[in-house]
Amino acid sequence: MSYESKLKNVFTDELFEIILLLENKEECYRFFEDICTIKEIQALSQRLKVAKFLREKKTYHEIEEITGASTATISRINRCLTYGADGYNMLLDRVEEKESKDEK
Repeated sequence: MSYESKLKNVFTDELFEIILLLENKEECYRFFEDICTIKEIQALSQRLKVAKFLREKKTYHEIEEITGASTATISRINRCLTYGADGYNMLLDRVEEKESKDEK
């Protein structure tokens, strides 16, 4: 199954190909520190945490207190989880599978 993104173009393809070449967490830190601002990286990690908390059925208020995310951001991520491209769910499912394997 192929997914056609609204943001697909030659430049984005190249970016994603480069990201797929990263081999470990240290390389991720080094690359993303160069390509993004600290605030951008923090925003991305915050969104991922919000998505995880939404899947855990935490309330908007709980998520807002824990992450500092605005209710607008939480709402947008909630819409993505329900109606989006399924990127959050795909990766969070993989994280849960990995954590489950690691516990054994």
